[in-house]
Amino acid sequence: MITGASSVFGILGRPVAHSLSPAMHNAAFHSLGLNAVYVPFAVQNLDQAVQGLRGLNLGGVSVTIPFKEEIIPLLDEVDDKALRIGAVNTVVNREGRLWGTNTDWEGALAALQDQTGLAGQHVLVLGAGGAGRAIVYAVRQAGGEVAVADVDETRAKTLAQEFGASFLPLIEAAQGPATILINASPVGMAPQEDTIPLPLDKLKHFQVVMDIVYKPLQTRLLREAAAQGSRTIDGLQMLVYQGARQFELFTGRPAPVEIMRQAALAAAG
Repeated sequence: MITGASSVFGILGRPVAHSLSPAMHNAAFHSLGLNAVYVPFAVQNLDQAVQGLRGLNLGGVSVTIPFKEEIIPLLDEVDDKALRIGAVNTVVNREGRLWGTNTDWEGALAALQDQTGLAGQHVLVLGAGGAGRAIVYAVRQAGGEVAVADVDETRAKTLAQEFGASFLPLIEAAQGPATILINASPVGMAPQEDTIPLPLDKLKHFQVVMDIVYKPLQTRLLREAAAQGSRTIDGLQMLVYQGARQFELFTGRPAPVEIMRQAALAAAG
């Protein structure tokens, strides 16, 4: 039961009603008997929202589209990894000082390492936004080689330069040596479930295919890749692992990962 003593956490985004994070975190709080609640905040003004975190003494928040980059200068402190990635997805209130970090890269790394090693592997990342940046950072940290493609070629070139990766025009994306494909773009997300980021005949090059989209959970990309024999990683995996790391930062307690996974899966329908 929520009381005046309950710790309050949440997620800042726009839109945010579709987020699975409240289901994950609230299930985790409940399983550990913590007097805490996690709620979605549909933010209209980010500066005012950040001031509200201090004013209301919230314990911390997740940050999602479109605020992961915009929030950085509004925080009191940002760790080196988030600065390197250029995006914050987690804010912890440390006695009135707001500290930002990024757990997306940890979530991506854990999801990938469940299925494959990365050292010395060649990876193609489609999408050079905040999620793409975190994934490129993760793969490079693990010793993998990365090529980046995006409809916005300037953004993809910039990302590639920053992380010592390669740039590929989207039309040539599957021509490189990559055997691991990661869709870090919104292509295939509801309500455009029929879309796919690469032509079907290009999927045969990849042994492992990961999609960060989780609505629908089995995107067309994953279905087509599985039909051609690739191992697949759905978007729920990265979401759960990054959320588990957030939970640990919020509470100082080990995350009940499987409980969070089952809650997210149930909420995803």
